[in-house]
Amino acid sequence: MPTIKLSNQKFIDEVFDYTSEKEWKFKGDKPAIIDFYADWCGPCKVVAPILEELSNEYQDLLIYKVDTEVEQQLSAVFQIRSIPSILFIPVEGQPMMQAGALPKNVLKEIIETELLKK
Repeated sequence: MPTIKLSNQKFIDEVFDYTSEKEWKFKGDKPAIIDFYADWCGPCKVVAPILEELSNEYQDLLIYKVDTEVEQQLSAVFQIRSIPSILFIPVEGQPMMQAGALPKNVLKEIIETELLKK
C-alpha cells in the first residue's frame, strides 16, 4: 500500500480528533506512521522512498505523509519545529515523535518493537 497524503480534516476523521478530545485516542485499527515533511527539505527526500518501501513491506501498517507547508494547523498541533519529524502511533498507547531522517534499519526496528510488537 502506498503512503497516504494526510490533510488536517482526514487526520481528525481517521487518526485523532484534537478539536474535541483532550486525551489521545487513536481512531485507527492498524498502527500508523505520520511523516511530517516539506517538498524543499533534503533529508525529507531521503526518507520518502524508504517510507514507500516500508509501506509495501508492512501490510499491517499505515504510513501517512503531512506536507507541513500545506497543513500548517496540523503541524502546529504537533509543534513541528524541524523536519522530517516522524510520529509513530501504536494501536494502543501513546504516540512517539522522532525528529530527523532515520535510516531504514532504525525505522524497521521501531515498527517491529513498538508498533507491531514482534
